[in-house]
Amino acid sequence: MPHSPEDKKRAITRLRRIRGQAEALERQIAEGSSCGDVLQQLSAMRGAVTGLMSDVLEGHLLESFGHADCPPDCREPDHEKLHASIAEAVGLVRAYLK
Repeated sequence: MPHSPEDKKRAITRLRRIRGQAEALERQIAEGSSCGDVLQQLSAMRGAVTGLMSDVLEGHLLESFGHADCPPDCREPDHEKLHASIAEAVGLVRAYLK
């Protein structure tokens, strides 16, 4: 879960965008839009959800390992290694979800 005010604001902004995309999709279907347009909207929604999921996953990993309060540019050797490992794991998940 996003905990900092900035992370919460970013998550809420993403959720509002997803809600807007879902409403647009509903209108497209009601109006009988082409399959291509509907698929494009679905793809945009999937990308938005995937981005939100990636952000929440990264926060969860940082929180789970007790370093959510340590900034990513922290110079302590143990923290630096941990952040690098978490960034690599999140990068792999993001690549997989594309």
